[in-house]
Amino acid sequence: MKKLFITTALLSGMMAFAGGFRVSLQGVRQLAMAHTSAHAEDASVAFFNPAGISFIPAKLSVAAGGFGASSKITYQNINTLESYQTDNPLGTPVYAAVAYKVNDQFSVGFSFSSPFGSTVKWPSDWAGKEMVQKMQLKGLYFQPMVSVKLAPWASLGVSYIHALGIVDWDKAVTQFGGTMNIKDEKAKGNGFGFGFYFQPNDKLDVSIAYRSPVDMKAKNGKVTFDISPNLYSLVGLDANGQDDFTATLPLVEEYTIGATYKITPEWKLSADFNYTGWERYNKLTLDFANAPVGNQASDPTVLVTPKDFHNTKTFRVGTEYAFNSMISGRLGWYWDESPYDDEHFIPETPSFDANVFTGGIGLNFNSFGLDIAVAKSFPKSRMVNNQYYNFTGQAKAESFYFGLGLRYNLIK
Repeated sequence: MKKLFITTALLSGMMAFAGGFRVSLQGVRQLAMAHTSAHAEDASVAFFNPAGISFIPAKLSVAAGGFGASSKITYQNINTLESYQTDNPLGTPVYAAVAYKVNDQFSVGFSFSSPFGSTVKWPSDWAGKEMVQKMQLKGLYFQPMVSVKLAPWASLGVSYIHALGIVDWDKAVTQFGGTMNIKDEKAKGNGFGFGFYFQPNDKLDVSIAYRSPVDMKAKNGKVTFDISPNLYSLVGLDANGQDDFTATLPLVEEYTIGATYKITPEWKLSADFNYTGWERYNKLTLDFANAPVGNQASDPTVLVTPKDFHNTKTFRVGTEYAFNSMISGRLGWYWDESPYDDEHFIPETPSFDANVFTGGIGLNFNSFGLDIAVAKSFPKSRMVNNQYYNFTGQAKAESFYFGLGLRYNLIK
């Protein structure tokens, strides 16, 4: 019983931290056009493809913005008809980027973004309280980069990724009459990105980019139990009801190919294809300092649990129309695929196949610009049947996003 309890609790919490919830909110202009990537018009392209900064039509470009992400998950037990709904606070991912053209052949840039981050808050007494009551995630990416023109119409870019992460997660521990919190505020990881960007003529942009996996090293994890002190020795805890753990948590790699075509001088059409390597979640290993709650005969403090995520594909189509030199309108649609099937659904990072519709406007004031975007997701409901956690029923979701971005291009 003790091994099953720890497996259920810690594995689910750390899988959430490992990036099971990926939010495509790294550019307001991009979101309004279905979060497509082939837009080398300001520094926001830096996150999507470092090669794109070579084609920004400015000596210096700065872009920054923020989003509001509203989501609600409903779960119903189809046998008892009991229903529960999350009370999630508004998520607020942000981004900022700068690009500088050193000369006609060489550009440098920097991107800051929060591609991983959310809070899921279930009722404290809901049916899945032993899996999660509240899960707060934060992930920050810092990306310095360089880009080189290979030809007047082609560039190559590379970036270094330094990632920081935080997880703060609560769950009920009914076996021991209390609750548990798992927390790590100092997880770190490193990776890289590279890409090619092409402008073969004044009508077509093509972006090809790769973002590497990032192995987040959790070396300062702390598990704290709010239970009777008489039970501490049973669970292998110290006098404060705590234990330490370490883990290596994989964040996924991402491949993207995108294109933007100017049908007329005023009308653009964009499309992207994303391929995301969720298969890296084939297992998760947790190494406890003292608690003998693992499943390895050679070391009872090591817990290895298999997972069955699969790679996913996302299709995106967006458009922009310039009504005049000051105002542009944008629309988009994309299909987002969940990385796991119904048999592996987890309420800590609920994921659904979804159609997402987007829109927005762009306002230009000479060198300055203002972008506004909204997006509405229509997730497909799921018949949950996770036998590993003995969690079955029906899950539904609603989500809505909005964003505001600013940009500045200093022309030569």
